Amino acid sequence: MKLGFLKLTAIVGVLAVASACSATRTQQSAGEVIDDSVLTSKVKVALINDPTTKAGQINVETYRGVVQLGGFVDNTQQKEQATKVARSVTGVKEVRNDLRIAAKPDSTAGQVIDDSVVTTSVKAKLAEDSTTKAHQINVGTDQGVVQLTGFVDSTAMKTRAGELARSVDGVKEVRNDLEIRQK
Repeated sequence: MKLGFLKLTAIVGVLAVASACSATRTQQSAGEVIDDSVLTSKVKVALINDPTTKAGQINVETYRGVVQLGGFVDNTQQKEQATKVARSVTGVKEVRNDLRIAAKPDSTAGQVIDDSVVTTSVKAKLAEDSTTKAHQINVGTDQGVVQLTGFVDSTAMKTRAGELARSVDGVKEVRNDLEIRQK
């Protein structure tokens, strides 16, 4: 009797752990998170090793094997090469290239500082808002144009992030390239 109860308890425990680690439409299992983290790292290393791309300008996010590239690069060649590099990484299912060509690759020091202040202000607004998950959102700014990239849970979260970014002083335009997590 005691042995049967122990077996039943063990089975229930295994099922509880398995269900807690299983994926849902917008949440990944622990294994998927690790796989995506490894893919993100591999893509970043590949971008660093490529002589054409400037990896420091490129945000890389991965969700269930789909890689999103975001940020501002100097020219079309860098944008296209980043896609090729990301696609070459084993395990990447799809690449969504949301890279933008910078308005002027050689910005003045004052413009860089202004853009940094705008980026910081947008990040702060996102962090203050309880409906957005700021840690899921990358923010980049080029000459007052803010780009939002990353994977979020819902259309409402994407919309809210765009609204918050638009409300920041110094923002001239918002490019909301946030992706909705899909099954």
